[in-house]
Amino acid sequence: MRPIVILILLLFIAAGVVLGALNADLVNYDLGFARLQLPKGAALLGALVIGWLLGGLTAWLGVSSKHRRQRRLQARKRDPKASADA
Repeated sequence: MRPIVILILLLFIAAGVVLGALNADLVNYDLGFARLQLPKGAALLGALVIGWLLGGLTAWLGVSSKHRRQRRLQARKRDPKASADA
């Protein structure tokens, strides 16, 4: 299993290097408060990483709030007197 994961990781790294090399020309970004000039490949990979992180954070927050709500309901079912005192 581990060699397969390493192979997949190496393939993605190679694809990132090729993507960056083929898209080396600069692109201007005006964010309103700052102006950036980045290579196309770096901007694309940066957007991909930011999207991946924000998607993971959203999924984690949704799951963790659901679990927290379920634990609270289970605690109330187990000890209804303790939740009435609070």
